[in-house]
Amino acid sequence: MTTPTPRTVAGIGVCPGLVAGPVVHMPEPIAEPTPGLRLSPRENPTTRAASILDASAQVSADLDAAAARATGDAKDVLEATSAIAADPTLVADAQRRVIEEHLVPERAVWEAAEEVAEQFRALGGHLAERVADITDIRDRLVAALTGRPRPGLPTCDTPFVLVALDLAPSVTASLDPAQVIAIVTDGAGPTSHTAIVANAKGIPAVVAATGAHALLTDGAIALVNGSTGVVTLDPTPEQLKAVTARAARARTFAGPGHTRDGHLVQLLANIGDPAEAAPAARAGAEGVGLFRSEFCFLDRDLPPTVEEQVTAYRRVFTEFAGRKVVIRTLDSGADKPLHFLTADDEQNPALGVRGLRTATRSPELLTDQLEAIAQAAAAEDATVWVMAPMVSTVPETESFVAACAAHGLDVAGVMVEVPSAALLAGPILARATFASIGTNDLTQYTMAADRLLGSLAELSDPWQPAVLQLIAATCAGGAQQGRPVGVCGEAASNPALAVVLVGLGVSSLSMTPRALADVAAVLAQVDLALCQQVAQLALTAETAADARAVVRSRLPVLDELGL
Repeated sequence: MTTPTPRTVAGIGVCPGLVAGPVVHMPEPIAEPTPGLRLSPRENPTTRAASILDASAQVSADLDAAAARATGDAKDVLEATSAIAADPTLVADAQRRVIEEHLVPERAVWEAAEEVAEQFRALGGHLAERVADITDIRDRLVAALTGRPRPGLPTCDTPFVLVALDLAPSVTASLDPAQVIAIVTDGAGPTSHTAIVANAKGIPAVVAATGAHALLTDGAIALVNGSTGVVTLDPTPEQLKAVTARAARARTFAGPGHTRDGHLVQLLANIGDPAEAAPAARAGAEGVGLFRSEFCFLDRDLPPTVEEQVTAYRRVFTEFAGRKVVIRTLDSGADKPLHFLTADDEQNPALGVRGLRTATRSPELLTDQLEAIAQAAAAEDATVWVMAPMVSTVPETESFVAACAAHGLDVAGVMVEVPSAALLAGPILARATFASIGTNDLTQYTMAADRLLGSLAELSDPWQPAVLQLIAATCAGGAQQGRPVGVCGEAASNPALAVVLVGLGVSSLSMTPRALADVAAVLAQVDLALCQQVAQLALTAETAADARAVVRSRLPVLDELGL
């Protein structure tokens, strides 16, 4: 019997790892109910309309239960999707269509959801980004109404490689790494919900792998390399042995992060919820480079009190006593709207009032948050740094630093997420104590490509030379002022890109805790001079693919470590 010749499909690796397993496709989506399908004369429209409310409650309860078992980004995604399921506007419109037009409930739901989705598409910005959530809820409601299995993950007797055109946010958030050992999608981008949640869960993932859905057939064995972005169908026995060998080399990190010649690079953790602090500390994180504070504000009709915030922040500061914790002030707007703050009339919220800009509209929110941070910091032994998101100008920096100083918070920094901040890094860091680069948004704004849009995945890539040049400009501004510059975007968790970032002058890397050991292992095998050499090669590349390829060609340690 001949061994099948391996075939490959390439995409963008967004979570390192090398695994092999049987392919399982996401089930086909719920079929559209027949247009115009109406109730029979014997059916009571009011009774049938009531079933929509019951289905809404069932779907919302299922999502709430899944959210209760999740943490961090996954929890946020599930809670947001549950809120859509319970939206009285959608339910009421669907019920009206049953009562007035005598549509069957599943068709009424379908049409009501499509109308909401169309409105969101027309509004653009963060609302357009929620269309996938509306479609997900529509399918779940139709399934509940028709007695079909709810949309979601397939089941398999063994761990499997999940293949899909794309994944709904609620599906991604509920993934079990023990069951789904890798993800491959035709769509999605490197900064999509799929990529971010996969990275947080430690599931090797390849996105934007055009043709994968057709090539990778159910039951076939696929080898997924989440570092290189290559997926191999029918791998050879030698390739499968490499998977086994890598699994046997479990790595840990005990700090400090450093290159082979002793150049120190702080390796920190990103966390989005106090519950994530203890696992991050156990993973060896030298501190927290990005503590997202939005968890206190989301899904509320009123902002949290100072006391509520103090209690929440202290949980994280306690876990990192004696270590650095960088807390980001409220980053709302765009894809994180707040009921009590975000305007509904912004035509392009991604370019609207978000991040620090909300302090202009509601200055009391920033004042209360800084007071809460100051009280929590005074009660604990962590070294607390504070930074503002979406800083664009020198005056914004001056205002934020002054506000922090008024609360006794002397280590005040900025997020570099827009090109203007990178280009003005020198004067900005003459005022701020430090900068932290958010590569997800910096890539989005540099390339003018929606970070959640899979069709623009090639542009939404932190390896883009233009993005790397802005990172280099930020580091140059930091060096000019003697200020540290870190990276806290998803790029920091990529071992190959981490080498480039260190070579550009980045002094700290903050990432999902599960990436710490791999990044540390690579840095420990390279000298600072080599980091600088490959950084220059990446800067002078003309495409993201060229930059990625030339760096990997100069870093054989990546293959040696199975990365």
